[in-house]
Amino acid sequence: MDFGKNSRPMDDTLKIREFEVPGCQSQTWLVPHFIEDKIYFSADSVALISKGMVCLIADVYSGSRSQDINEFDQKEFDKMSLSTLLTPGRNNGVHSMLKKVKFYAKKEDNKVAV
Repeated sequence: MDFGKNSRPMDDTLKIREFEVPGCQSQTWLVPHFIEDKIYFSADSVALISKGMVCLIADVYSGSRSQDINEFDQKEFDKMSLSTLLTPGRNNGVHSMLKKVKFYAKKEDNKVAV
């Protein structure tokens, strides 16, 4: 929760359906920013726990190349045992956030391949 409290607020103009993370209990947004060959993320949520999780995920992946994100096995996050700390609904939200990160990376890889 502290991570969410200390995160910078997102500009309201970015809080649109296109950037919303489906499957979260609370409205949550994850916005990609493509700079050269890297992806950076900004994130926000109306709920403090979700905001903390999505901002943590955004920080972990920011500065990565789309290829690196696509090659990373997200099951590595299971080592953090988040499922023991989060309710099943919040845990599903985290998986949705990770899925959205992969979606952006795959979309960018496809654009580069064309």
